[in-house]
Amino acid sequence: MASDKTQGWSGDSFDRYKEYRYCVAVTVIGFVYSGFQACDLSYHLISGKYIFFHPLRYHFDFAMDQILAYLLISASSSAATRVDDWVSNWGKDEFTQMASGSIAMSFLAFAAFSLSSLISGYNLCNRTTT
Repeated sequence: MASDKTQGWSGDSFDRYKEYRYCVAVTVIGFVYSGFQACDLSYHLISGKYIFFHPLRYHFDFAMDQILAYLLISASSSAATRVDDWVSNWGKDEFTQMASGSIAMSFLAFAAFSLSSLISGYNLCNRTTT
């Protein structure tokens, strides 16, 4: 979505609309968090230890998965509303097609975070204290 810029008469760009900026910002935050989680879990699979371990780790993982899932669905919905408004007023063009594709990927990221939230909730409820 960040590369979604057209050279047409309107000169549209994602950064002209706060809904798109919100969607990109939340997606970047989710991507960075997921990257850290992937590195930590990869390290755990290799060495049997976590990079960061704290007694509240399970609570943190569950809370972050929940927060990012809700932020992603909120951001995706607001961006989808902007695209729908654009299409109903001026019709489809390359800009709206690219934005729609980006929003679809954002909804997929929401689905991944909601699944991750279910898994981290299960881990939270079934953890063993050591």
